[in-house]
Amino acid sequence: MTDSPSPPQQSRPHGFIVWLSVGCGLGYLPKGPGTWGSLGGLPIVWVLQLSGYPEIACAVGAVVLFVVGIPICQAGADHFQVKDPKQVVFDEIAAFPVVFLLVPMNWWTAILGFALFRLFDIAKPGPIRWLDKWEGGLGIMADDTLAGVFAGIILTGVYWLAGGYTG
Repeated sequence: MTDSPSPPQQSRPHGFIVWLSVGCGLGYLPKGPGTWGSLGGLPIVWVLQLSGYPEIACAVGAVVLFVVGIPICQAGADHFQVKDPKQVVFDEIAAFPVVFLLVPMNWWTAILGFALFRLFDIAKPGPIRWLDKWEGGLGIMADDTLAGVFAGIILTGVYWLAGGYTG
C-alpha cells in the first residue's frame, strides 16, 4: 500500500481570517449583507467611545481596523474568488469609527450616521467610486473608509447645527 499525499487543507488561521472578513457571519445574512455589516460597526464605536478619550479611541480604532482590514478583506476576496465579494463586510464594520470620529454616539447620531454611511457606500459618489476600482484588500477597504469620511463630515455638521457642541 502506498501513501498518497493528502489534499491540502484550509488552515485554521485562514479560515478564521475569512470568518472575520464576513463580519463573523453578518455577511451571510440575506438581503443586503453590507447593511448587516454596517450594523456590526455600531457596537465597536460604542465600546471605543466608552473610553475617557473617545476621539482618540475612534482615531486609533479606525487606523488599526483599516490596517488589519487590508489582509482580512484580501483573504475574503481570495476565498470567494471575487474582486469585492458582497459577503465580505469587514470594510463596512471598520469604517464606523471614522463616521463617529468627532460625534458622540447616541440614538439619533447612530441612526443618522448609519443612514449617511449606507447612502455614501451605496451611491459611491466621485472619489469613492474611483477608490472602488482599486484592486485587492486596499481597494476593498479604501472606498468604505472614504464613505465613512463623507458620512462623518455631514454627521459632524448636523451635530453642530443641532447644538451638540456647546460651551
